[in-house]
Amino acid sequence: MSSNFVIELPCLPESAVGHALHLVEMLRSANLMAGLRHGRHAPRFGWRWVDGLGRDMGERMPHGAEGAAVAGPVRALFLSSLQCPDIPAIREIVAAHGPLVRRTAAAFDQGLQVCTLGSAAWFAAGSGGCKGLSVALPWFYMGGFSLDFPDIALAQGRPLVQDGPWLSASHPEALVPMALALARMAFGDDLAAALGSVLQPDPPRERAAQAASLDRQLPHTRASTLAHAIAWLEARVDQPYDLRALAAAVSVSPRTLLRHFRQELGHSPLDHLHGLRCARARVLLEITLESIPSIAQACGYADPSAFRRIFARHTGMAPADYRQRHTLRAPRRRWRVDARAPGERLR
Repeated sequence: MSSNFVIELPCLPESAVGHALHLVEMLRSANLMAGLRHGRHAPRFGWRWVDGLGRDMGERMPHGAEGAAVAGPVRALFLSSLQCPDIPAIREIVAAHGPLVRRTAAAFDQGLQVCTLGSAAWFAAGSGGCKGLSVALPWFYMGGFSLDFPDIALAQGRPLVQDGPWLSASHPEALVPMALALARMAFGDDLAAALGSVLQPDPPRERAAQAASLDRQLPHTRASTLAHAIAWLEARVDQPYDLRALAAAVSVSPRTLLRHFRQELGHSPLDHLHGLRCARARVLLEITLESIPSIAQACGYADPSAFRRIFARHTGMAPADYRQRHTLRAPRRRWRVDARAPGERLR
């Protein structure tokens, strides 16, 4: 099976970021399906959010850390459409972002897959890397684009065109087939077809599934040993860890349970419990003013020092630093007790 497939996502102030986010959500679905079919060692999609100068901005974007955690070289560049009123505005934006035009030219030179949506085709065409190729564009851009780039063919009536290194979509509706094309490059035809059955509407399957359900031909899915064990841990996050009790609760031996966790998740039940506890701790640090020892206790750690050490290992920062960066509460000194103006006496 192929290696990880990383996509770079430049994000400009004028970019329609929602379309890029839609693509990312489909890439996440592809990762989920790859994991279900091939386990934790399956290749994954990764993504890198960058600004117009190529600087990392993953921490500021949804699922940025998740995409950055997938190792591998960049193999594709996705340029989202631009939020602008007319074709002259598109030209001005492209002219103002010379570094991104040059990055796109470099992507063509390096053999990367360059993906564009709508008006972002001006970046690809302006890079000089797609002369003689064809492009999918909305009808209202075709006249101006032909004037600017007469040596690029317009694919009329085709919402998605893959012409060598250029994968272009005319409208947001074509993002689904674009994601499937990328999945085919990354994972092969079989997984791309399976992903298509999830992402694309299929009325005949819907009718068949409903009929089978009404005829009681679809049995209830039985939860796995691993799912039972995870649910048991989730219900006892604040309680002491007991491997034997956990194994007994799911009717397997401790050794078998450890093997299930290692094979499917790559870590032990205790590691999984630490992850659950740290997830709870993050929430408490973000939305409460409870002390660190109190939060440690609420997350199942009698020793605050052990909590700090484990939290730092899972999040990369100390609890106090995490609170300072991510808190959703104002400092206590800024709280207002009532709506009276300063100095006003209570009547």
